[in-house]
Amino acid sequence: MAYFPETLIATRFLREGGGVVSPNERDLLKLIWRHPGLSRSEVTAHTDLTQQSVYRIIDQLEERGIVSFGSPKPGTGRGQPSPTLRLDGRYAYSCGISVNTDIIGICLMDISGNVLAESSVALRERTMAQSLDLVREQLIEHQRVNNLSEEAFFGIGFAIAGFHISGTRYNAPLPLHEWSLIELGPLLTEFFGKPAWVRNGGKTGAIAESMFGVGRYIKHFAYLSFNYGFGGGLISDGELLLGGIGNAGEFSGMYDAEESKRRPALQWLIEKLNRNGVDVPSISYMRKHFDPKWPGVAEWVDEVTPAYSRLINAIWAVFDPQAIVFGGQVPTALAQMLIDRTENFDRPRYGVQRPRPKLIISEISSDASAMGAAITPFKSAYY
Repeated sequence: MAYFPETLIATRFLREGGGVVSPNERDLLKLIWRHPGLSRSEVTAHTDLTQQSVYRIIDQLEERGIVSFGSPKPGTGRGQPSPTLRLDGRYAYSCGISVNTDIIGICLMDISGNVLAESSVALRERTMAQSLDLVREQLIEHQRVNNLSEEAFFGIGFAIAGFHISGTRYNAPLPLHEWSLIELGPLLTEFFGKPAWVRNGGKTGAIAESMFGVGRYIKHFAYLSFNYGFGGGLISDGELLLGGIGNAGEFSGMYDAEESKRRPALQWLIEKLNRNGVDVPSISYMRKHFDPKWPGVAEWVDEVTPAYSRLINAIWAVFDPQAIVFGGQVPTALAQMLIDRTENFDRPRYGVQRPRPKLIISEISSDASAMGAAITPFKSAYY
């Protein structure tokens, strides 16, 4: 039987008449998310709804505790001042879990997008059951420290490296073979007792970038997720583009078996560093301690540059983004080295070049994949 987390949402989060929010409520919540501090009287100008309908819907959302009223903006015209609007973080929170090959990132976030807690679990030489036990222990501790009630716990957002097969099944890299090709949604729901939204880690990283990073001012971009493998996501008009099967942005798919070894996957860089006498036990260690002068780094960049440049130009030609964002677990200095080596394949016509996308290093310094996983339940259900 197909797994749908929406059918498992707790009754307290449902509205009268069914569902979590109506289409009009979703539109207004999305507007408030994008413009926190917008006054109630200003909302009507951004919608096709009448002022009477806007006020009625917002009052209902406030009564449910999803939206809170703030102090009126000064000098907003004649008559009674209109309160400002924000999503009320006290209403609900979620837990984002991101499984990479060496580490599991954990992020607790409330419905307004505030990060409540972040931590991680080392994955090496641990079974899936052992790892999930440790994640649950940290979740319980975060709930205790932040005085979070079980009643306000909305759901789990879960991200995993690997491409989507069907349902909540993913084909993950070899170090995650135990997590592969199984229905993760029902397993996680049984383990945590909450509905679970399961996504690819590159896609949740793209979601985080769209909501907390460059997506605040750029609506069309490609997100490159440098991890043990290499993937990413596509954001079109501020929304994640999934494609027909859910694998849009699986950039490694453009390489054949031989080229795949020269794509910018960090597993190959770690192997080269270790062969050059640099002890790098994991990707998370490399990200924290990266030195561009390590022996093997420049050689690796030289080796991947042709395949990397072809990828950048392919994304540019096919998707035409405003920007390409370098994210995942890539060290900032390494991302800059790749950007500096980018070759532009465009051929000017009449002396005029095709406009290029900006190459931008991610603005999210913590685990973007876990953050994106945490916001996914709310983005799916509310905005």
